[in-house]
Amino acid sequence: MSHAHFLARRKRLLQTIGDGVAIIPTAPEVVRNRDAHYPYRFDSYFWYLTGFPEPEAVLVLVGGKKPKSILFCREKHEEREIWDGYRYGPKAAKTAFGFDAAYPIEQLEKKLPELLVDRSTLWHALGHDAEWDARIAKALNAVRAQSRAGKRAPRAIHELRAELDAMRLIKDDAEAAIQQRAADIASAGHARAMRACRPGMAEYELEAELSYEFRKRGADGHAYTPIVAGGANACVLHYVENDKLLNDHTLVLIDAGCEVAGYAADITRTFPVNGRFSAAQKDVYEIVLAAQNAAFAATAPGRHFMEAHDAAVRVLTEGLVDLKLLSGDLDNLIEKGDFRRFYMHRTGHWLGLDVHDAGEYKDGEQWTVLQPGMTVTVEPGLYIRPAADVPAALAGIGIRIEDDVRVTAEGCDVYTTAPKTVAEIEEVMRHD
Repeated sequence: MSHAHFLARRKRLLQTIGDGVAIIPTAPEVVRNRDAHYPYRFDSYFWYLTGFPEPEAVLVLVGGKKPKSILFCREKHEEREIWDGYRYGPKAAKTAFGFDAAYPIEQLEKKLPELLVDRSTLWHALGHDAEWDARIAKALNAVRAQSRAGKRAPRAIHELRAELDAMRLIKDDAEAAIQQRAADIASAGHARAMRACRPGMAEYELEAELSYEFRKRGADGHAYTPIVAGGANACVLHYVENDKLLNDHTLVLIDAGCEVAGYAADITRTFPVNGRFSAAQKDVYEIVLAAQNAAFAATAPGRHFMEAHDAAVRVLTEGLVDLKLLSGDLDNLIEKGDFRRFYMHRTGHWLGLDVHDAGEYKDGEQWTVLQPGMTVTVEPGLYIRPAADVPAALAGIGIRIEDDVRVTAEGCDVYTTAPKTVAEIEEVMRHD
């Protein structure tokens, strides 16, 4: 993605804020323990507007007749660069990333009150970070203290992230290309895990196969903590221990995606540890796959966000009746929510710079209507925890199938291509 894309986004936001000022800091570095840090990852909102990768950076957008985008960042520092690597510094960052001005981060506290003087509105993510709320309050009070000199502080504070969420919800072609690349890499990782899987392996061995393929193909790493859940562990939705052995005649559920240039892929596949579905496993799997196909059909422009979920729920509930896990009138079972014992989450979420991406799911009292450029996951599942009233052949089966989908003018395109049908999975896992 070229820096022209980031510049265009800043210009669009500047038009929204009028003669106001918007403040967007990146994420801080976080200590893991003692003097070791967690791997650094920028704030998604900051990245969306700048493409600037370094910590200790703040974007300030100043609206009005002469709008400006200003970066505050670390100065060049030869000794620190020996230890930690290259720094742009304000001068190089201004040129490379197309800012109107750039200053050392140490000057932010002094310059911020100056930038707020006589502006009508401050745009800030109020309540997101208490430390930043305090810094903003300090800058506002510094301006208010000069009121007898005729200087006026902004009288209104507007929620910045609501505006950015709406922008981020529709992905352009450049974003779509990155999402496709992330999906391709993640799909290859899942296929690799299928080929490697054998009874007696540990869950973390499959996690290692994913990590290897992601990095080998150029991804930045995992987009989130991967789930590798063998057997009944798959009935725990956010199982992340990944430390148990994989048993013969059971399934393994892998929910894992990579990140490329900040954008996440999010895929779930469920497959037999020994490479062959049992009859009961296949029955449940085919129900979930049919539910996903019904959800795909309901994912199109003009349809609202929950229509895919409703379509999936109908197929899943009908399947639960066929499996004799539920009984009664289909519509009544859905209305009462009896399916929630075996399917307790929604069928998808927004996907983008965050794996659960920015964007409202409702517009007032109505579910958000899908538009071309939106990206969603489609991920129905069934989780049959062992219980006295559950047949032994079904007990402990947990299945989820998840793909990444872009809404188009005609309907939707599926980004992700990891093996998915029973025939595809068994073929890729064939151990000849």
